Amino acid sequence: MVRLLRALLVASLGCIPGFAGAALSSVMVVPINGAIGPASADFVSRALARAADEHAELVVLAIDTPGGLDRSMRQIIKDILASPVPVAAYVAPSGARAASAGTYILYASHVAAMAPGTNLGAATPVNLAAPEATPAPKKPAGKDDDAKPAEAAGEDSAMTRKQVHDAAAYIRSLAQLRGRNAEWGERAVREAVSLSADEAVKAHVVDLTASDVHDLLAKLDGREVATAAGKHTLATKDASLVDVEPDWRTKFLGVITDPSAALLLLMAGIYLLIFEFTTPGIALPGVLGAICLLTGLFALQMLPVNYAGLGLVLLGLTFMVAEVFFPAYGSLGIGGVVAFAFGAVMLIDTDVPGFGIPPALIGALVIVSALFILLVAGIAVKARKRPVITGDEGLIGSVGVALEDVESEGWARVHSEQWRVRSAVPLKRGQPVRITARNGLVLAVEPASEEQGA
Repeated sequence: MVRLLRALLVASLGCIPGFAGAALSSVMVVPINGAIGPASADFVSRALARAADEHAELVVLAIDTPGGLDRSMRQIIKDILASPVPVAAYVAPSGARAASAGTYILYASHVAAMAPGTNLGAATPVNLAAPEATPAPKKPAGKDDDAKPAEAAGEDSAMTRKQVHDAAAYIRSLAQLRGRNAEWGERAVREAVSLSADEAVKAHVVDLTASDVHDLLAKLDGREVATAAGKHTLATKDASLVDVEPDWRTKFLGVITDPSAALLLLMAGIYLLIFEFTTPGIALPGVLGAICLLTGLFALQMLPVNYAGLGLVLLGLTFMVAEVFFPAYGSLGIGGVVAFAFGAVMLIDTDVPGFGIPPALIGALVIVSALFILLVAGIAVKARKRPVITGDEGLIGSVGVALEDVESEGWARVHSEQWRVRSAVPLKRGQPVRITARNGLVLAVEPASEEQGA
């Protein structure tokens, strides 16, 4: 009877919202697939915030990445370190990897695990990796052994060495925080070494291997971890799994933060605005152009942009716009195309896979822009060769029709306008006249043949 009452009490408490989460713990599985960028950082940040709000037992980051942007990686690590909910980085499924930025995330997580057949490492930042250094020249006999560091480093610049040292210190600090192998972490940064799952466990780089998420949760049950909220003992054996899939916001950020898409948005915005300014009144091209332009600029500010390259891109676009409104027979336009091409090549300041602008795309944009400029310049040249049809030049030689009988002065219609005309000979109503001169608001005319009037 006592056991029955206790079971009924527990069941009733589980129906109350405040006790429902305590009665059934949940584990959120958050995938990190592909190159790590702004979209990945935003996705993980919001997933960790949701886990904290829902009092989840654990967050599992299912990692399969070749690396990513340093800024996005550090944002993810900051969120992990500040998370009150334990985070387990799990390299899965078999065949997956946690290279470069993924290795740092593994080191930062409360629990690091790998599936069989996976690997991690090669953590040297790729945008810092210089070509293989040439061997330092041998010192002549009798020279002091204290060679200058810059000479001994070969082709490596001082800035590159400084940033590699910073990355090594960063992964060492994460290793010391989580009690992992700091020496191997430094080697992964400086020498780009890698480890398989079993080797990583033996080297104390990761904590364990697990065949799948269920196996991982079974092995983590009862494990004590230290989070930002204090020590926590995991109860994951019977926890329910909640798969967190990327939503529309993550997918949208993933599309626009692709450097190629950002550049295309920038170009589309400029061309749509040009169309709106040259044919005012439609409004839709102007609205779409402003949206594309601002979205492209928003995406670029989230990426590692070389500001010299961005300046050249904007300068080139400015010159191309100026060519439309102030035709310079192609000089402004060609200069703009050249500046745009150089800027597009320099625009993204990283060699991370998935965050470069393909040369083929740059070439296509340059060709389209060049054809556009040639079209505008050709129209300008043709327009200059046309006879003037406005002002005095446009009136002289034009043919009109007398609106009344004219003895010396009267009225005539010229270019659908009524003009006061003066003639040296009498004119009949309806007779064609040709303008020979203009004196203020009075036109000098003479009779024109019927063929000219037609």
